[in-house]
Amino acid sequence: MILMIDPSQSRLPRLVAIDVDGTLLGVGFAVSEHTAHVLSRVAAAGAVIVLVTGRSPRKLARVFAELGTRYAAICANGAIVYHPADDQPRSCRMLEPAQARRLCSLIQEQAPDVMFAAEVDCGRLLHTQGWPVHHEDRDIAVLVRLEELIATRMVKLQARAPGRNSEAFNKLVTDAVGDLAEATCPGYEGLVEMTQRGVTKASALAAFAEELGIESADTLAFGDMPNDLSMLRWAGRSVVVANAHPEARAAADEITLANLEDGVAVYLERLLD
Repeated sequence: MILMIDPSQSRLPRLVAIDVDGTLLGVGFAVSEHTAHVLSRVAAAGAVIVLVTGRSPRKLARVFAELGTRYAAICANGAIVYHPADDQPRSCRMLEPAQARRLCSLIQEQAPDVMFAAEVDCGRLLHTQGWPVHHEDRDIAVLVRLEELIATRMVKLQARAPGRNSEAFNKLVTDAVGDLAEATCPGYEGLVEMTQRGVTKASALAAFAEELGIESADTLAFGDMPNDLSMLRWAGRSVVVANAHPEARAAADEITLANLEDGVAVYLERLLD
């Protein structure tokens, strides 16, 4: 189902923020030619496009290749900001070792079976024993002891407990860390990600928009999961794809087609036309 666009909101905004996994990517976790073409039209019409993702910058190479260009990107749930012309992050807000040590200790008290991983150096993935390493991460994944993992500054700390229900584990971690960090569930089974307190997709997007002189009221955000909630609530207009998590659907103004049906492109095309 796709909701009709409110006539009062039918113009193209100045800033378009798009989540990647589950929102922008379609069949085969790829950007369709249709979506790439529509985004190029949006950029040509004068809107700024920014990808806002839980991914690290190294995991956007294929996405940019499929898009045919490099748009600005907010990565690691707001911890890293990349601009197209930069080879290095424009900003990087990291968890310090003392913070990571405290977070891991609090979580272990509640879930002794927990495993940890950390995104470091905008490239490497440190992980403890048992962490499932995806094929695309094998070249950069390093098995370490927990003491070594928490001795390193990191952009994102990840916790996973095998066999646990995602929502229950997310609540367990969120309750354990309290206000010491931002904890969110990206949608993968039994996985919770943590960034420095105050580092969210919304805070990074707000800073990005302010730098460009763009207000939240002139921002359109697309998402699908709980880690998109802050961004969906901050933007003046928010849209989720039909496959979105119930919490994301409840936070959005409108619903477009599913990611496998190029929902983002379909919505933007209607604004262009």
